[in-house]
Amino acid sequence: MIGYPDAAALESFARRMAPLVRAGDVISLSGELGAGKTTFARGLLRGLGLASEAPSPTFTLVQTYDPPAVWLPVWHVDLYRLSGPEEARTLALDEADDALLLIEWPERLGGMFSGHALQLRLDFASSGGRGLTAAVPPGWEGRWPPPQ
Repeated sequence: MIGYPDAAALESFARRMAPLVRAGDVISLSGELGAGKTTFARGLLRGLGLASEAPSPTFTLVQTYDPPAVWLPVWHVDLYRLSGPEEARTLALDEADDALLLIEWPERLGGMFSGHALQLRLDFASSGGRGLTAAVPPGWEGRWPPPQ
């Protein structure tokens, strides 16, 4: 587990990950409400060049970003409001193969993408910060962990 004392440190870590991502990558973000999933996503988007505010896609479900706003197309997905995989199918997430797919609440997908997604879990630490654990698929070997 990697520890982060506050939201700014977590966001900074996510920014440093930006040079490592590729088109077709899937990053899943799990954790309780308020654990830092959206903070992480915003940091990664900033690292990819996004200068504007990144709204949470909680109500829109999918927020897309395209060049020149970012150097790599991104689909930022928040599945919190979905009840299961059947509802997620209508989002056509499998069509995002030329983009980075960044998924909050991936549990709602019923295992879709789990075989090749970089699975990040954020938890509250007893110190008040956050802890991050990762399940790293073969496609991320040599790219994980990112430089500190």
